[in-house]
Amino acid sequence: MIVKSENAEFREFYGVQFQVLAIGQKSMVCKMLYKKTDSVPIHKHPNEQSGYVISGKYKLKFGRYDQILESGDSYVIPENVEHGFEILGAGVRIPAIVGSDSADRGHPRKAYILVTAILCSGGHDGSTFGIS
Repeated sequence: MIVKSENAEFREFYGVQFQVLAIGQKSMVCKMLYKKTDSVPIHKHPNEQSGYVISGKYKLKFGRYDQILESGDSYVIPENVEHGFEILGAGVRIPAIVGSDSADRGHPRKAYILVTAILCSGGHDGSTFGIS
């Protein structure tokens, strides 16, 4: 699948704006457009997540990590590991979630939307889709 920038879909959920870039059978990539007032509370999901910071400043917490991320930084968060982002400066982050071959792990699209949209604003605990 190829998605040209003019065809990427813009969405907003609980005040967090994002752009859906590409959706596969087991993965999804979006461009998150954070305001300083947005937040990503501590949560976990059954999919590994990796990401790249284009701009802005974030504090990422998971496992033994408690790091400031800025432009050019990247990360990988293992599946089922609690993590959260504090938005220190408005910017753009590209998270990608890759699903598992295991059918009982949940649908990566649902997990991705929860992690990057609903949970970014703290409006949902994720339990509806098996994410906590």
